[in-house]
Amino acid sequence: MAATDLQLWLFRHGETAWSLSGAHTSRTDIPLTDRGRARARKIRDYLQGKSFSMVLTSPMQRAKETCEIAGLGDMAQIDDDLNEWNYGAYEGRTTKEIQKQIPDWSVWTSRIIDGESIAEVAERANRVIARAAANGGHVALFAHAHVLRILAACWIQAAPVMGSRLALGTGTVSVLGYEHQTRVISVWNRDLD
Repeated sequence: MAATDLQLWLFRHGETAWSLSGAHTSRTDIPLTDRGRARARKIRDYLQGKSFSMVLTSPMQRAKETCEIAGLGDMAQIDDDLNEWNYGAYEGRTTKEIQKQIPDWSVWTSRIIDGESIAEVAERANRVIARAAANGGHVALFAHAHVLRILAACWIQAAPVMGSRLALGTGTVSVLGYEHQTRVISVWNRDLD
């Protein structure tokens, strides 16, 4: 199989109470809402007839549950590198709340106290890409908004902060692949509603 046959299918987990409120959620392990489960069922319907050579999921229940409802739980392998960006001191807080204390704060450009730097998240994303490339074929990744946005930036060999320009809704499908020999974003933020 040629390297250019590799496709990474990115699935952001379904809605949670915190994704709905805009709270930064990394290591807090919260479940999907009913709407989040409904969106995962739409992913399952969308994937009818599609097959994957490998399925990787974040260890967080919101990603694992999305994967299971989507019908790929039996194939799934836990990959800690798909954990969401560790927001440290900003866990559970919205950007608006944080900006009341630090007016220009941005997860993309500000220091993350007691958490990860964007470079550390990019290192993890690149390890996921390498693992998928070593496997080949169509690889499904179930994870979270920021880590997937950074992974997409790394895929197209852009700076990780490029992920700030790639909005990613809950329960969406994106595909990274090739055009000839060039890594591209083939589909981004496809809403199945």
